[in-house]
Amino acid sequence: MSPVSPDLVAQPAFHICNLGCKVNRVESDVFLSRLAALGGRPVSQDEAQVVVINTCTVTGEADKKARKAIHRALRETLAPWVVVTGCGAAIHPDELAALGERVVLEPDRCRVPALAAELLGLDPQRAADMPAQVRVGEGYPTRMGVKVQDGCDNACTYCIVHVARGKAKSRPADQVVAEVAAAGAAGVREVVLTGINLGRYDDEGLSLAGLLGRVLTRTAISRVRLSSVEPPEVTDELLDAMAAGGQRVARHLHVPLQSGCRRTLAEMGRKGTAEEYARMVERARRTVSGIALTTDVIAGFPGETEEDFAECLSFCERQRFSKMHVFRYSRREGTPAAARTDQVPAPVAADRADRLRRLSDRMRAKDAQGRVGSVELVVFEQVGEGTSGSYHRVVCASDAASPGALILVRFTEATPDGALRGEAL
Repeated sequence: MSPVSPDLVAQPAFHICNLGCKVNRVESDVFLSRLAALGGRPVSQDEAQVVVINTCTVTGEADKKARKAIHRALRETLAPWVVVTGCGAAIHPDELAALGERVVLEPDRCRVPALAAELLGLDPQRAADMPAQVRVGEGYPTRMGVKVQDGCDNACTYCIVHVARGKAKSRPADQVVAEVAAAGAAGVREVVLTGINLGRYDDEGLSLAGLLGRVLTRTAISRVRLSSVEPPEVTDELLDAMAAGGQRVARHLHVPLQSGCRRTLAEMGRKGTAEEYARMVERARRTVSGIALTTDVIAGFPGETEEDFAECLSFCERQRFSKMHVFRYSRREGTPAAARTDQVPAPVAADRADRLRRLSDRMRAKDAQGRVGSVELVVFEQVGEGTSGSYHRVVCASDAASPGALILVRFTEATPDGALRGEAL
């Protein structure tokens, strides 16, 4: 083994531990890029002088993972400081701060780069003022996330995220465009516009559809993908903008459903009805040719009967999703649903979640099979393995299919697990 360079040893060393959603991942990548730009060195946790843990609190299991990550950092590293941020830090500040004397709590993610820089002996003001860095290369996803919105004005009865993240707020469009342009110039082929409630993007009247159009007209980025958009925000304007973007816009939308049962959906406090959701699906398929639709569904919400679940299952099947992210209901203290006395027994919720996942597997395989013979742009994240515009995993044996490449692939075969094999064009 080659000796470590003295220059590297002298560099302040840090480690970022990310937990939770895609927005968290973008935030953690920002922490990493800013500290690295200041001269910090990303290392494994056991080598770090400062460990930053970006927590999630969307479920009880997420809280457990956060506590476990903090305990592990305190146990396995001699780092003087463990900075804890994210939604878990916002909701459980006292509990997490009490886990150890080396824990430094900072719920405000915007302050984390400056705080970590100060603890590392770097310039905190530069960390705070630094513009968005291009996050490309080793340690970063090939498909680069760009956070354009934060917070949520909804108050679904099972969810605590709107408390942790606060009110909806949007990033100026000019900043977004500049970041996307810089990413494209640095070789990034696909950017993913992300937010906690992305469809509520609003920069002085500029909607998400307007932002998408502006990114397409003012940058040379090869492809733009939208992350999760709530059902009421999938407007005709947004669908038209996606269609007008052609191959430069990924033909995929993730639109959370949560339940296909009318009564359950209403008790969840969700915006819109199941019927409105179904009409949105019809509009999306009619407007954006070949679009793939994925969703989130919760099994075992309080009061959900077997008849309610059967209605949900049937509704999901009719929508022909290409994938469902299935979650068992998790009781979140401080939410209206947690106070209900008609909680569904855990084994029942687990069985329902399993049935939803089996349906998801069947629909994913069917959607993939229906794409055999078609051609899509695929961005490759590993040698010979990438993600199609329709959000399927694609395997392609080609010299051109190297990490970061974006190439046209004709699909020749669908695998039982819903992946696609293809040939480069």
